[in-house]
This record gives sequence, structure tokens and C-alpha cells, in this order.
Amino acid sequence: MTLELGNWGERQALSWLEYHGYQILATNFRSGKAEVDVIAMDNKVLVVIEVKTRTGIYYDYPENAVGAAKQKLLARAASDFMQMHSLKCALRFDIIAIEKNTYSTRLLHFKDAFFTQTEG
Repeated sequence: MTLELGNWGERQALSWLEYHGYQILATNFRSGKAEVDVIAMDNKVLVVIEVKTRTGIYYDYPENAVGAAKQKLLARAASDFMQMHSLKCALRFDIIAIEKNTYSTRLLHFKDAFFTQTEG
């Protein structure tokens, strides 16, 4: 995947999230080895969102590209973000999968895409 395609996908995801009432708190938040594409509030829930964009599904669906190692990094980054901003609220991990081809674009939002425990 090219950087240009990834950036395009993140812009699409941000537009979709804002349209649906999410309050964007951060984009491309870095913590250690992790980068979180989008951190937003959905009412009183902090949502960590991984955006995956693909031009085809030849190998697998984009939502399946967030494996256990990435989930662990996202959980650690979410914990760091919450500590940095003194947040005490519910936490949710979502995936936005975007499939773009010559004829159409499909965006799927997977809420509660995975559950993980942060190390305390």
C-alpha cells in the first residue's frame, strides 16, 4: 500500500467519523512503537481507531490486517494517551476498513473490533 493511499483512507475515515458525530481528539498519535490513526470520543467513550485501506482484497480483507501484535501496541498507546490527558472513561477499539477500486469505494466501521487488556 502506498503512503498516498493510506493518507487518502485516513481522510475518508475522518470525514465519516465527523459526519457521524465523533469528536476527533488526535490523529497519527505516536507512543513508543505504536501509531494510532485516530483517537476520538463517541459520546463518553474514548475510541481508538485503526484505519486500513486496500485497493483490492486479493490477499485478505483490510479489517483482518490488525493482528494480535498490533492490537497490543494499540492498547499500550491508548493507555499512554489516557494517562497523558488524565482521562478516566470507557475505552473501545474500532477498525475502519476501506476498499477502493476503479468503480467504487466501500467503508466499513467495525465497532468493538477487538478487546484487549492493558498492562497496569
